[in-house]
Amino acid sequence: MTRSSLRLGLLLALAISSLCPGQGLNLQLPTDNRALFEDNPEKFYMYVYRTFEGETSKPWQGGSYGFVRNLRRTEGGVISTRFHEGIDIRPIKRDSSGNPLDDVKSIAKGRVVYVQKSAGGSNYGKYVVVEHDWGDGPFLSLYAHLASTSVVEGQSVNVGHALGRMGYTGAGINRERAHVHLELNILLSLQFDAWHKMKFGSENKHGLHNGMNLSGLDIANLLLSHHRDPGITIPDFLSGTPAYYKVTCPRRGKLELADRYPWIRRGAHHRPSPSWEISFTAAGFPLAIAPSHREVSKPLVTYVRTAQSRHEYFTLSRVTGTGRRASLSRTGLQHLSLITGDFPRR
Repeated sequence: MTRSSLRLGLLLALAISSLCPGQGLNLQLPTDNRALFEDNPEKFYMYVYRTFEGETSKPWQGGSYGFVRNLRRTEGGVISTRFHEGIDIRPIKRDSSGNPLDDVKSIAKGRVVYVQKSAGGSNYGKYVVVEHDWGDGPFLSLYAHLASTSVVEGQSVNVGHALGRMGYTGAGINRERAHVHLELNILLSLQFDAWHKMKFGSENKHGLHNGMNLSGLDIANLLLSHHRDPGITIPDFLSGTPAYYKVTCPRRGKLELADRYPWIRRGAHHRPSPSWEISFTAAGFPLAIAPSHREVSKPLVTYVRTAQSRHEYFTLSRVTGTGRRASLSRTGLQHLSLITGDFPRR
């Protein structure tokens, strides 16, 4: 499948979704491990190895979503500064050598859009990406660290369709900690290849489905919310998520992201304004895009949640400063440029 056909498929999916908004998710867990629904997280999440202030441990929390890794003692107490984009689900079946035997299955109906068959091809190891159309723009589930894959790009899959076998390929994982890393993402940009070349000056080997072009939501809480209320939509789920910071940037035409995900729009996008205000979670997931009356010549942080420690610790180093004072770092500016498409082409 070519990248041009992928882009055409995404545009077609967006056109169809605009006619059929808010379809049911019909989600299920990707393996037979159901401990998440049984209030037994230590049997659901795969632990990480941790050494902090001379003490070693294996906390299951390190396998959950969010800022759950790399502890640091700060003015505000002990915090975790490393973000984990998805969840790590531990196996429930192993062979006599300790290799996991769990099948990894699609969490919902969709279409396979990317298969990485090489164990050394990325930090994810062997991984599969499935695109889902629930009427709110394309969402992409990602299944990483697989021992093997059993689907091909372009293949349609139903909920529960086997995508591969759980394993321990990729970086920072061994047989003891074998698991499937699961994410549910939005696609940040159709111009990712050009952005990647601008930032790194090298070839992008994973097309639009490079992890840097995917921004993940809290998949565990979505699964739990859906378990309690099968009628929930993703915009419903995201509606209560607070912003950590907001950036106002010059308005230079339409924003591709807002066209792809109409639920992200706030205010009258069709009316002219000098700038956009984009709201982000701490991890940089875009929650809202609204026209702004502010006149700005460059991107400015116009809101940030007050914190006792440095904002770098809570924002993947994209925002610097403390308290109510904040600005975008170089990394933050690059992330914003990917979302807005406002970056120089080589």
